[in-house]
Amino acid sequence: MPWEKQFDENDVLEKAMQAFWDKGYAATSMQDLVKCTGINRGSLYATYSDKHTLFVASLRMYEQKMLHQLLFKLRSNFGPRDSIRQFFLAFIEDVTEGGGNRGCFMTNTALELAPHDADVREIVASAQSQIEDFFAEMINKGIAQSEIAPRGPAIETARGLLASLIGLVVLTRSRPERELLHTIVEEALRRLT
Repeated sequence: MPWEKQFDENDVLEKAMQAFWDKGYAATSMQDLVKCTGINRGSLYATYSDKHTLFVASLRMYEQKMLHQLLFKLRSNFGPRDSIRQFFLAFIEDVTEGGGNRGCFMTNTALELAPHDADVREIVASAQSQIEDFFAEMINKGIAQSEIAPRGPAIETARGLLASLIGLVVLTRSRPERELLHTIVEEALRRLT
């Protein structure tokens, strides 16, 4: 009889993602993953084959959960300029949740693994491109609605906003001070006036 999973993969990926987010890829052991997921080592290996495969699956889940859902919510509920502001604020909330300073899982991964891991680099680059495209889309929409001042190609402004966002989430690791972070958001948004 074939082996059947006795666990919810989404739940396991969520727990693994939290462990990787808290400690980073290198510092998270298989024993840490066994402990946090509640799944025995054999079942984890049977499903994911190794730590790297589990990590990549967790990173893809984060991209789906955080990025795709957030972008859908913002497009549905806010105007162009407010969508961009709310995007930044969502990251501040996420990375400083509970008074912590664990940063953004995707950005942490970009710093730790993307330079030497092609699978991870592709996921990180895809996420960054989606954010850049979202910013450009909102800028163009805001210009069309006279909500955002035209200042050259939208994609260039979008890239500047992406750089500000990445800098912001890196800064949260050492200085998760809300007032400081909100000041950075407002400074980034000045590019739209």
